[in-house]
Amino acid sequence: MSDFPASGPVAGPSLPPAAVPRISANTRAEALRRVNRTGARWLWEWAKSFIIAVGLFVVVRAFLVQAFKIPSGSMEKTLLVGDFLIVNKLVYGAEVPFTQRRLPPLRRPSRGDVIVFQFPLEPEKDFVKRLVGMPGDTLEMHAGALYVNGRPQSERYVVHTDPDATTSEDDFRWQRDYLVRTVEAARSGYHPSRNNWGPLIVPPQSYFVLGDNRDNSLDSRYWGFVPDSLVRGRPMFVYYSYAPDSERRFAWLTRIRWGRLGEQIR
Repeated sequence: MSDFPASGPVAGPSLPPAAVPRISANTRAEALRRVNRTGARWLWEWAKSFIIAVGLFVVVRAFLVQAFKIPSGSMEKTLLVGDFLIVNKLVYGAEVPFTQRRLPPLRRPSRGDVIVFQFPLEPEKDFVKRLVGMPGDTLEMHAGALYVNGRPQSERYVVHTDPDATTSEDDFRWQRDYLVRTVEAARSGYHPSRNNWGPLIVPPQSYFVLGDNRDNSLDSRYWGFVPDSLVRGRPMFVYYSYAPDSERRFAWLTRIRWGRLGEQIR
């Protein structure tokens, strides 16, 4: 007979199951209250963050900067169709929403600035053009060349895409009220056209604007002056740009103009 026990587990004395403490109804209720308080606190913190973000967006858009998209070719080659701009509204004094008041400007618009303004004939629309005439300036154009106070202007940014197109005198009838009555005009009458007009005097608190694409721009030559109260701001740079293509559904993704991103507006 072997002196060793048979192989296999040896059963020891059985132990009583561990006692599991019971949770009272009050403990459960307190835990539930803690969870609810945590959830409500998280929801309130999220709501506060959202409200602050919306408030900052409203303040920034109203007083500091605004996005603007170029819809037409009137400012080519400076600005292209499909350019998206950041406009500085603070520089000329942003308008306080729902009032007729403006913040103090950092500086006044000056000749040569590219500006965004409300279209005088349809104030709900924003236009972008180049400011070429200040209050009191005398402006005229001969064969497409601009003269300010009798001096020809060197405009490196101007392009002419259709110099031979004709226009009707009716488009410029408004100019007669601001015309300097020269001896030549008195003798032969005033017959303005797109590339030949003036001399005109810019009235107080008004600006004269032109598109850089002079042959394809609906600007002050056709509808008159821009009151200074309608100036919205000055474009700073292009933050996004793509070449529109009606045949490509996702042109805004496939035809990005990478070289224009971040380009400053001058």
